[in-house]
Amino acid sequence: MFKGNKFGERQSTSADAKRAVLAKFQQRPSADDPDVQARAVERKAIADARDARLAERRVEREAETARQAAEREAALAAEAVRRKEEEAQAVEATRTEALRKLEQKAARDAKYAARKARR
Repeated sequence: MFKGNKFGERQSTSADAKRAVLAKFQQRPSADDPDVQARAVERKAIADARDARLAERRVEREAETARQAAEREAALAAEAVRRKEEEAQAVEATRTEALRKLEQKAARDAKYAARKARR
């Protein structure tokens, strides 16, 4: 036959567990303990080093962003110069073509005038 725990046993087990938790909590060193202070100093040094690395990365990212912006501006300026050169070449080609046509027309007109003069 099963004999369950009596209420008194359950109560004493609970009290023992509470005392064990309290004892564990009381064993924790206080804030003025040298080991606790040393760990706090170590944590602060680690946090400072992390902050320095983050700041360095931020500066590197900003420098990279500035470099990319400068490259984009240089590329845009080069593209503008190239377009202007192409436009100038197109204008020059148009002007050359117009002059060539005028010369051809003048030659043709001279040829026709010479033919009329012979008649």
